[in-house]
Amino acid sequence: MKQGSMNRSCLCSVLITTALICGAYFICNAYLAKDFKEKLLKWEITDKMHNSTDKMQNATTTSTCKNFNKPVGTEALPQGIIEKTSNLETQHLWNYDDTKKRRPNHSMSLLAMAVGIKQKELVNKVIQKFPPRDFAVMLFHYDGVVDDWKQYPWNNHAIHVSVMNQTKWWFAKRFLHPDIVAEYEYIFLWDEDLGVGHFNPQRYLSIVKEEGLEISQPALDTSKSEVHHPITARRKKSKVHRRMYKYKGSGRCDDHSTNPPCIGWVEMMAPVFSRAAWRCSWYMIQNDLIHAWGLDTQLGYCAQGDRKKNVGVVDAEYIIHYGLPTLGVVETASSALRNETDSKSTESLESREVDNRPEVRMKSFVEMKRFKERWKKAVRDDTCWVDPY
Repeated sequence: MKQGSMNRSCLCSVLITTALICGAYFICNAYLAKDFKEKLLKWEITDKMHNSTDKMQNATTTSTCKNFNKPVGTEALPQGIIEKTSNLETQHLWNYDDTKKRRPNHSMSLLAMAVGIKQKELVNKVIQKFPPRDFAVMLFHYDGVVDDWKQYPWNNHAIHVSVMNQTKWWFAKRFLHPDIVAEYEYIFLWDEDLGVGHFNPQRYLSIVKEEGLEISQPALDTSKSEVHHPITARRKKSKVHRRMYKYKGSGRCDDHSTNPPCIGWVEMMAPVFSRAAWRCSWYMIQNDLIHAWGLDTQLGYCAQGDRKKNVGVVDAEYIIHYGLPTLGVVETASSALRNETDSKSTESLESREVDNRPEVRMKSFVEMKRFKERWKKAVRDDTCWVDPY
């Protein structure tokens, strides 16, 4: 009897212990599950907050990046390495001296000319008027002759570009891109047949700035110049004029005239552009119309405002326009054998000039017509453009 009683007692003890262990297990699991759920909820909330913050940061970064306005093609580059503009300043091959850098706040301008060796004396006198401290010089050689300019002290500091039988505007479209000349305050785009005995470029620019001229030219000395357009003629008692007067014949101009060539107009042989005006004008130069005839009547649209005020002719600093025939006159060499039967005979070269000026002038008129047609078509097709004049 006692043996069975002890067995039952042990069994009860085991059952009670097992029940207690199971109860403790379930209670702990319930507590841990609740704690895990609370932590999981906190993690989810925190994760959402992080995601929201990341999205806000990304949106802010995207907005900021859009404001960088990177040039097309530079999207793969970090902002700080992008160099948007250039200049025509030469660099030394081996010396590197930071102390020789250009003084801050010192503005430079550019003189660019289409030249041939036959007019070298005139060109030399022009360049000597432009001090290298204030002006860079770029020469466009339309006759292919470059080495013969080495006699002049300024030659090594000038930029030389040589392409046979091309015009000033052909060169300008290809080598004076606004981003290349962006560091220059004013662009002098001059012909070679100019006399500068009464011209000082520093005084000229001082007047231009004082008068607010974005596009200008020096007046022509009427006693020695070939004057094609009356508005370019010098007025002796004037500093600057912006309009011309003509009361007889066709194309009359008076105080009520608002269009070129009565007002807002300069000729193409010696124009001077501000940096902003040149950026606009460069885009208007047609790539294939290399004489640029007709462009002068539309330059006022690039005057950065009212062409009646911002385009003018400077009388106080004037030049001479000799009107020399240059482009189109080509030298050729013909060979002739003195005596075909004489073994000692040598081949003699005889040079002669071929004058293509009539053809050049004809093409100029054709290009002017084409430019006018393109302007009309552009105005007709661009429904968003509003003519300010």
